[in-house]
Amino acid sequence: MPADSGRKLLKAAESAADAIIVDLEDSVAPGEKARARSIAREFLADQDERQFWVRINPLDTEDALADLRALMPASPAGIVLPKPCGAKDAIKLGKLLDVLEQEHDLPAGNTLLLPIATERPAALFHLHEYAGSTARLAGLTWGAEDLSASVGASRSRDDDGRWTPPYELARSLCLFAAAAAGVPAIDTVFTDYRNDPGLRAFAANARRDGFSGMLAIHPAQVAIINEAFSPSSDEVGRALRIVELFEANPDAGTMGLDGEMIDRPHLLQARRILDLAKLPKSG
Repeated sequence: MPADSGRKLLKAAESAADAIIVDLEDSVAPGEKARARSIAREFLADQDERQFWVRINPLDTEDALADLRALMPASPAGIVLPKPCGAKDAIKLGKLLDVLEQEHDLPAGNTLLLPIATERPAALFHLHEYAGSTARLAGLTWGAEDLSASVGASRSRDDDGRWTPPYELARSLCLFAAAAAGVPAIDTVFTDYRNDPGLRAFAANARRDGFSGMLAIHPAQVAIINEAFSPSSDEVGRALRIVELFEANPDAGTMGLDGEMIDRPHLLQARRILDLAKLPKSG
C-alpha cells in the first residue's frame, strides 16, 4: 500500500494478509517521498506484532538511504528491494542493515529481505547468485512492468491474459532461483483488482507451479489469494498419510499408496502442503 496514505495503510492492516508492504517507491510521487516516510514511520510505530515490510526506493538512488534511516527505527519485519541488479545489491543492503540495526538497538540480522528480482534485464542473468548470498533472504518475487518498459515491449500479456514468452521466462527463472536459494517464491501482482475470476485463476496457477504465495495490489484480493494457497482437507489428509507412511518405513525409497507409486519427491511435496496448512511435517 502507498506510504503517503494513512487511510489506505489502515485499510490494509485490517485485511487477512500475512504481511503488509508499506510502499515508498513507485506508488509515491517524487515530491511526496519525505511526507510518505513520516506517515509510514508513524503508522509502523502504532502496529503490533503483525508482519509489516517496507518497499524502499532502488538502492542506487539517494532516496533508498533516506527511506532506511527514516523507517528502521520502527523495526519493520523486512525490506522489499526493488530493481536490484542482482544478489550483490541484496548483500549491500544487508550490510547497511547491519549498521542501522546496531544504531537503533535492534536484534542483529532480524530485518529480512525480499528482492523483486527481475525488474532490470541484466538481473535475469544473475538470479542464481541469490543462493547463499545472505541469511536475510526471506524469498524472491518478480515483476513485469518495469522489465517490459526496459525492453520497450508494448505489452506483457496476450489477449487471454497470459504472460507473453519473455515474462513467462522471467517468472519461471524467479521460481527456480528461489528454489535454488531455499526460500519461498512469491508470484507478482494481478493488477485487475475488480476481476475476481481472473485473480482466482492466476492464484491457482501460481500455486500449481510451485509459488508459495503472491502479492496483492488491493485488500479486496486477499481473501481469494488466501483461499487459493490454502490446501483442501483432502490434500492435507493425503499429505499426512504420505508423511506417516515414510515415517513408518524410513529406509524405503518407493512405496505404494492408493494404487500409486510414491517416492521421496512425493514426501517433499507432502511436507510443502503441510507447511502451507501450517501443520507439523515431521519425519
